[in-house]
Amino acid sequence: MSEQRWDVSRRGVLAGSAGVIAAGALGGLAGTTTAEAEAGRAGGPDWARFLREQDLVWRKLPTKWWQGPFLGDGRLGSMIYQEPGRNAIRFTTQHSEVQDYRPQFNSGWGVCRLPVGHLTLEPVGTITGVDWRLDLHNAELVGTVRTDKGTLALRAYVHTERSVLVAVVTPSGGERVHWVFHPEKAISPKATREAPPAGYVENPPHTTKTTGGTNLVLQGLVAGGQTATAYRVDGRTLYLSVAHTHPGTGAEAKALSAVNRASALPERQLTSTHRAWWNAYYRRSFVSIPDQRLQSFHWAQLYKIASGTRADAPVMATCGPWLEDTGWPATWWNLNVQLEYWLINGSNHLELDAITTTLDVNRQHLIDNVHEEYRKDSAGVGRSTDRRTVKGSMVARPGDGGNSPETGNLTWALHNVWLGYRHSMDDRVLRDTLFPLLRRAINYYLHFLKPGADGKLHLAETHSPEYGNAPDCNYDLSLIRWGCQTLLDADKRLGTRDPLASKWRQVLRDLTPYPVDDTGFMIGAGVPYAKSHRHYSHLLMVYPLHLVTPETAENRALIEKSIKHWHSLTGAHRGYSYTGAASMLALLGDGDRALDYLLKFFDTSTKYPVTENTMYREGSPVVETPLSASQSILDMLCQSWGEVIRVFPAVPTAWQDVAVENFLAQGAFLVSAVRMQGRTRWVGVRSQAGQRCHVQHGITGEIAVSTPQGAPVTWRQVTPGVVEIDLARGATAIVHPKGPLPDLRIEPVPISVPGKPWGLPD
Repeated sequence: MSEQRWDVSRRGVLAGSAGVIAAGALGGLAGTTTAEAEAGRAGGPDWARFLREQDLVWRKLPTKWWQGPFLGDGRLGSMIYQEPGRNAIRFTTQHSEVQDYRPQFNSGWGVCRLPVGHLTLEPVGTITGVDWRLDLHNAELVGTVRTDKGTLALRAYVHTERSVLVAVVTPSGGERVHWVFHPEKAISPKATREAPPAGYVENPPHTTKTTGGTNLVLQGLVAGGQTATAYRVDGRTLYLSVAHTHPGTGAEAKALSAVNRASALPERQLTSTHRAWWNAYYRRSFVSIPDQRLQSFHWAQLYKIASGTRADAPVMATCGPWLEDTGWPATWWNLNVQLEYWLINGSNHLELDAITTTLDVNRQHLIDNVHEEYRKDSAGVGRSTDRRTVKGSMVARPGDGGNSPETGNLTWALHNVWLGYRHSMDDRVLRDTLFPLLRRAINYYLHFLKPGADGKLHLAETHSPEYGNAPDCNYDLSLIRWGCQTLLDADKRLGTRDPLASKWRQVLRDLTPYPVDDTGFMIGAGVPYAKSHRHYSHLLMVYPLHLVTPETAENRALIEKSIKHWHSLTGAHRGYSYTGAASMLALLGDGDRALDYLLKFFDTSTKYPVTENTMYREGSPVVETPLSASQSILDMLCQSWGEVIRVFPAVPTAWQDVAVENFLAQGAFLVSAVRMQGRTRWVGVRSQAGQRCHVQHGITGEIAVSTPQGAPVTWRQVTPGVVEIDLARGATAIVHPKGPLPDLRIEPVPISVPGKPWGLPD
């Protein structure tokens, strides 16, 4: 395989299509620039102060990865905690692109992520304590290390544009600065758990050299390619970069150049450009809720996802760029990837969409993942692959048996691509990526749908992820229905008149209904939900696909019954079982129960709660679950399925005050709203694509719809509480109680549920 080039220029509109940066006082909605809004507003968040209140704090030295601070730029990642068994502080130096290339040994060994190494900061004296803060606003770790000989003042960050770890350490008293880099063996992290497969040959040992004062550690691979780590210490500042190439050996030059170019600049200049990127990043949207612990958690997830991914980087593996001891050292496509990226939509960060890019540039590999006889018109992705090429095991054929014939994973991943399209309304994504790949994914199903004696189309046995096999599996029936309907909608919008449109309509008409029993949705035909199950693969039609929704009493009762039965069988539930249930209950408009389920993820008495630094582990680190918890919070605040924007649809009773600004909704609408003392005071909507605008506003009594300047806007009520607004591209409307335009300031809400900072603050 040649080195991949990640060309996102075609999709550049996604990074810029989300409108003006939020600036308070309706800066984004009114169309003003950030500077104009900052200069002229009467209120709005003081960003530095607000985000400082969300910072993670350490008053004692973390000893495990799940306790410590973390840094990253989407590729290079570092976790900071005590070096095990030593009087030193570890800075892990791992990189999301570093992997092996021997697919014959499966994803766990053959195309797995490979360790790079770690730094240790080694003081003279014995460490007696720390005082650290993960400064979210500036994406820096700042603070001091105390020893019995003095102190080490520390400031560290991974430069967001240069992919260089910069650590500035200033000693005082009898302390000094001493860094040591420790290369790690280039072997799967699974080596700590199991023996290599038969025929596996270890990668060669690393080599080292020094060039012009910069140290280099070079790691070759049996399959070709190279990983290079370059680092140097100039006075009190350390610079480190990692580069990876395959099959060539150009990594050495890349890593060396990154370090030398960074170290040649004044450190204050590096700091300034790094901070400018992050300061602007946060201002793309604003959320404030009165629960301090959950509010700071949400902002930590926004920091985490931008530290862990970028559109031009590989899609995140199960632990993001922060590789630790794990049984899952690759990318999993039957839930993990999908949950990792939901947060980027509502939070207005489509510039982080690595799924669309990854699938787009690897479509031939997706074709090669199905058996040869289907490659002329089909594509798929197996349970797990590497991150760069989505190469993995062959996608199983329905009816083949075995323990994991998952056929729907590509279709589900394309639902994430569809979400990105719907939130941007960028027809280039629809035409060039989503439509052709979804057409192939659904074509694969069409090879196996067969009419039964009842005249309905049926699917042979497939696998409901993490539960078991079943014919007419609800996991697949949900994805087939969503895929066919989406293809028809795309065909109409693009005007392609696809010859398969009649087949898609036939499938929607004749596909067998979802198997249901008296407990709700089953796993599949003849297979009830009868054992505890952490996954909600059998409930995709409810969430996130929104195919079965609670508008009718019958559907609502079925959803309620299914959620209740899913959680009544206990023992296997994990973090995302609770976040998934929270989002489903938010769909039902039940904010109190949604919050109850979400808080189970934060309950330290459960088997696998969120960890001190907002990460998560089930024996191994898995990054998707905390990110999905943040999405559950957003689902309580705004939903936009079914062509309707629903504002504050499931706000818990305890959250009397809520503020959101520039929440990105489907249809490419920026939504801002304020709720005070349990009442929605106003809702603002700015159209970025000129789509039809339906808003469920939640305002009691008579309403008016105005521009931000108070001029009337044409609108009509379509159902009770839902209005249609005539809103051209670039136009803004405010829905408010009839009468004068209300105060449109957006500021942090008062905290009514206090909570301590994340980290180790005690």
